[in-house]
Amino acid sequence: MKRSSNKSELFKVGVYLISLILLGTFWYVYYEGYSWVDALYMTVITMSTVGFREVHALSDPGKIFTILLILSSLGVVAYFLSNITENFFINQIGFFFGNYKRKLKRKQMKNHVIVCGYGRIGTQVVKELTAYKKNTVVVDKNHEVIVNNVENTIPFIEGDSTEDEVLIQAGIKEATSLIATLPVDADNLFVVLTARALNPNLNIISRASNESSERKLRMAGVDSVVTPERVGGAHMATLIAQPDVLEFLEHLNIHGDSPVQLMEIMCTNLPDKLSHKPIKEIEFRKKTGANIIGYKTATGEFILNPSPDTKLIPDSKLFVLGTLQQIEDMRKILRGTIAETNPTIA
Repeated sequence: MKRSSNKSELFKVGVYLISLILLGTFWYVYYEGYSWVDALYMTVITMSTVGFREVHALSDPGKIFTILLILSSLGVVAYFLSNITENFFINQIGFFFGNYKRKLKRKQMKNHVIVCGYGRIGTQVVKELTAYKKNTVVVDKNHEVIVNNVENTIPFIEGDSTEDEVLIQAGIKEATSLIATLPVDADNLFVVLTARALNPNLNIISRASNESSERKLRMAGVDSVVTPERVGGAHMATLIAQPDVLEFLEHLNIHGDSPVQLMEIMCTNLPDKLSHKPIKEIEFRKKTGANIIGYKTATGEFILNPSPDTKLIPDSKLFVLGTLQQIEDMRKILRGTIAETNPTIA
């Protein structure tokens, strides 16, 4: 609040000074016969009180006006210049101090997601990751983007994400995933090659503009490729062909800020009493209120709407629909930390 009020006050002072400059310039032109340049020069040296002699001899009314001009601007010019200087240094100190704090934060960050590119797609990606409370680092070579996000709680790194040093600064060796959202496919390809070489176990997702780029990205080691045009086209076609289905899916969205979410739960380190046990015997729905709508086997096979006889296998994955509390209760059951809980059906 204090900074915004200072800016408002500084704006008012600036308008006042400009008004005085215009008034003084017009006076010296029309009442003293100065040229426009001489009139502006005379106004500025008068208001700044530098002590130069007048350009031409002044009339008595001109001398009185000059005295009033000096009194009207006395101290205001110094206040204006000192505040501009102060704001400049505060912004610079804030920028460098902010960089220092972000460097400390990056050093402590592990199991995070690196987003390369903060354009329209990158901005949306970061928004969704933030909603899911995922630790995120953004890399972008646009200086304006970095400056505009100085006060952002998410660390921003200025640099070319195709360079090893920049990705190392982003903590790529400790990261779990990288998302390449650069507008040029060739740049995304270089990012993928660099990232895969620095961290072979990294989960890499990249955007692509066409099928040819998609094939090359997969050859380079991308785990998943997203084509915005294809996704957008399918979405618009579905709005015409099956609008109610799409509206239903909108209500069943997977955004991090939705009360009811579709989430995946990895079945690792299953207790012995749950391993290879049919879903119906565990009674997830009764104990938590959440619904299992999908199942992925340890070999990668997807099963939609799995039957109650489907057995839980270590390293398999459940796709669950429910509230955050219901899903957390299901995780606790799978970890063996609780055996039963009251259902909280949304």
